[in-house]
Amino acid sequence: MKKLLATLLALLMLCGMSGAVAENADVTGKVIIYTSMYQDICDMMSEALKAEFPNAEIEFFQGGTGTLQTKVAGEMESGKLGCDMLMVAEPAYSLELKEGGWLHPYLTEARNNMRFPYDEEGYWYCVRVCTMGFAYNPEMYSKEEIPTSYEAFAYDEQFKNTLSMSNPLTSGTAMATIVGLLDKFGEDYFVALGKQNVMIESGSSALAKLETGECSVVMILEESVLKKREEEGSTLEWFIPDDGNVLIPSTVMTVAPEKSANNNVAACEAITDWLLSDEGQSYIVKGWMHSVLTDYPTEPYDGKPTQELMDTNIEVDWEKCYTERDSIRALFQENVTVE
Repeated sequence: MKKLLATLLALLMLCGMSGAVAENADVTGKVIIYTSMYQDICDMMSEALKAEFPNAEIEFFQGGTGTLQTKVAGEMESGKLGCDMLMVAEPAYSLELKEGGWLHPYLTEARNNMRFPYDEEGYWYCVRVCTMGFAYNPEMYSKEEIPTSYEAFAYDEQFKNTLSMSNPLTSGTAMATIVGLLDKFGEDYFVALGKQNVMIESGSSALAKLETGECSVVMILEESVLKKREEEGSTLEWFIPDDGNVLIPSTVMTVAPEKSANNNVAACEAITDWLLSDEGQSYIVKGWMHSVLTDYPTEPYDGKPTQELMDTNIEVDWEKCYTERDSIRALFQENVTVE
């Protein structure tokens, strides 16, 4: 009897596994995803998607937010985009594309288990969470020798010429951050950044300057530092500024079928479900970002607790982030040197 039960149990498990494989095997055709995720994360995700959807051809086109927005704007003139899905840095661009009629709504079951906002009509969902804060090199400086707040970063003149941040003209996460800081401190904040001679550069350049001591503090995403700590054993530390961090929920969306590259909505919906599943989110967390799921059990390597980041979050007006994008970028560029 025990042997029979064991055999039946094994058969049931096999049937369940076969059903899962068969379900994913039904997903076919091509899907092109425009994304601002780091290339190495795209590579890791590509391998996982290839295993999960063996009969579909899924390709990433990776670029910074500015590059993607320029590319999409050019494609819009033809009435059709060169992609089927987008995974972008922040919700503002999703709001803009939805308003323009470029997106396809899909109500995934995963929406019932999300700890971050999403479009209630299903036009976009948060798929990963990035966090802007500060990093420093404890081997070069003590916490008492560096600015530990956004306010001190801009207004404390003793730190002039030793600070760095990403370019909001090309980075979606940097743009989101300056919108949050603009609402918190006002336009004078940009003037103060300019007077501090804040260096505007890539995260990799900024981290290199932390290592040499050329920079005392850089305003940077948590994931950039966590990646360096795990892969290189770096001693650089990321921390939440005294006046808060900026949480940036990054979104996934499907292009309306008649405006997409491959008119493959079924595959896009299946990919959305997978990205918002525990397995899909595991690759987000492996990529040093935070999960969007309420009950996801772990944080990224060496990452701060997600709830702690939510508790200290500086809110960003996402609608303002796109309706006033050009004027805010111009204000920043006018006051802060951007090379």
